[in-house]
Amino acid sequence: MSLTSKTLDIIKHFEFKFNKNLGQNFLIDENILNKIIDGAELDHDDCALEIGPGIGTLTQAMAKRCKRVIAIEIDDSLIDILNETLGNYENIKIIHGDALKMDFKKLIEDEGLDNVKIVANLPYYLTTPFITNILSQKTNIKSLTLMIQKEVADRITAKCGSSDYSSLSLLCTYFCDIHKIARVSKNCFIPKPKVESAVIRMDVKKEPSIKVIDEDLLFRVIRFAFNMRRKTLWNALKPLGLGEDKLKCAFEKSGIDPVRRGETLSLEEFGRLSDEIKGLI
Repeated sequence: MSLTSKTLDIIKHFEFKFNKNLGQNFLIDENILNKIIDGAELDHDDCALEIGPGIGTLTQAMAKRCKRVIAIEIDDSLIDILNETLGNYENIKIIHGDALKMDFKKLIEDEGLDNVKIVANLPYYLTTPFITNILSQKTNIKSLTLMIQKEVADRITAKCGSSDYSSLSLLCTYFCDIHKIARVSKNCFIPKPKVESAVIRMDVKKEPSIKVIDEDLLFRVIRFAFNMRRKTLWNALKPLGLGEDKLKCAFEKSGIDPVRRGETLSLEEFGRLSDEIKGLI
């Protein structure tokens, strides 16, 4: 039986109704399923954390490849389905909860997990806040293999100076090495989404890409620089409250022209500028 037929049978059997507010789209393409598993580079020593398992299609595939799978699902109506579809797998645990509110460091410690890799078909609304949240928690997670909206994947992988370059690009580059795995057609899902998707893997670095004095300040400067993309850095960073004299001094010491815009600065340049600002606070 094809993955499409199996998925439709489960939906019909449980009379499942898709929740648009949760951005539910179930993967029905076995080729893409295999690309996600292979792209995540899972092996028998790994523990996988899955966000939004749906009816458990990806969950089952991972359970056959790695040591343990912890699947986190927010939708009440899917818990009974998962308990049935995954009931024969002793290495799977289902947690009913909200991934955005979860303390992953505590979860990993409580479950005794090691070699942890996140693998997920993320709902589109969840992508940016989840990535921001998980990277800021600084767990010992090794990688994140995510199927996400192609537009967001383009932003994550964007290079300095491109129209897709953003604060998200810089956040991910700071913490991770990023790899493109596959493009995914909207025809690979039930129901069919309005946009194309992509699979990427982000390998979390042991140390960030650059060293800065104040990491929180670095990302505050980056956020201000991208809040209004058309503004010069001089105007964009005024709300930092540094004062014109000190702000001018920071630009001079960092060697960065204040009439440039945020999208033209590399991560290294943002680091240099934030360090100079830190020295003047």
